[in-house]
Amino acid sequence: MSARKPRPKNLTSLKMLGKQLGTARRAAGHTQTALADLVRVDEETIASIEQGRRTLKPDLAAVLDEVLETKGMLAAGVANLPDIDQFPMWAELYVEHEREAIALSWYDALVVPGLLQTEPYAHALLSGRVPAYDSDELETKVAARVGRREILHRKVPPTLSFVVWEPALLMPTGGRETHLDQLRFLRECAELPCLSLQILPLNRSSHAGDAGPFTLLETPDHQHLAYTESQRGSQWVSDANEVSILARKYAMLRTQALTIEDSRRLLDRLLGEQ
Repeated sequence: MSARKPRPKNLTSLKMLGKQLGTARRAAGHTQTALADLVRVDEETIASIEQGRRTLKPDLAAVLDEVLETKGMLAAGVANLPDIDQFPMWAELYVEHEREAIALSWYDALVVPGLLQTEPYAHALLSGRVPAYDSDELETKVAARVGRREILHRKVPPTLSFVVWEPALLMPTGGRETHLDQLRFLRECAELPCLSLQILPLNRSSHAGDAGPFTLLETPDHQHLAYTESQRGSQWVSDANEVSILARKYAMLRTQALTIEDSRRLLDRLLGEQ
């Protein structure tokens, strides 16, 4: 498996942005502690951003611009950070949010959620991309996707909720053995104490997720964020009203889906029928 490439260009950009934040903070007469209190984050978050060790996220940049009266300078800096390796900026931001999340709610329609994918399933899924990834890209993306599963076994895992539309479990992605292994892994995950898995059956006459997949996240400092997916790519959502709409959709999806127990029984039936 090929190693990730070094990222000096991006690290330099992060450090430059961090220096801009530090300069603006000092010009406004704030300590790191005082600024952290004003924008409701940990002091360590401000320190890490200023040192270039942590990505400044767009929503926090907007708040900092307002508090420090920097006229959109920090938000513009975030928007113009270069892509990292083979992963666009939104993906790096998403993975960082996901890694630190204290709660995550995920609806998927046509594929198994990325956090619950086996390596063969992820490989088969990503191999089908049009246009195709080259071999190095494919290896990198499969490894990154599978690596994200580490949060399932954190010492203090997040609270995880998944609603999956039944077609995602019926499509034999990768062939019979890959499909069976994926179903078995889902059944194992369904027993994790931090995780609830519900299946939205095909026989529902309507469902709240017909506009496409999305994910809701709560960060350690209790920001509520969302991500949506479409044919044109994925979008990071931080507007409170838009996040609220998706949260209400997810609440409705959970009432339309099978119970946790019935979802496990459906998985058992699918495994028994193979």
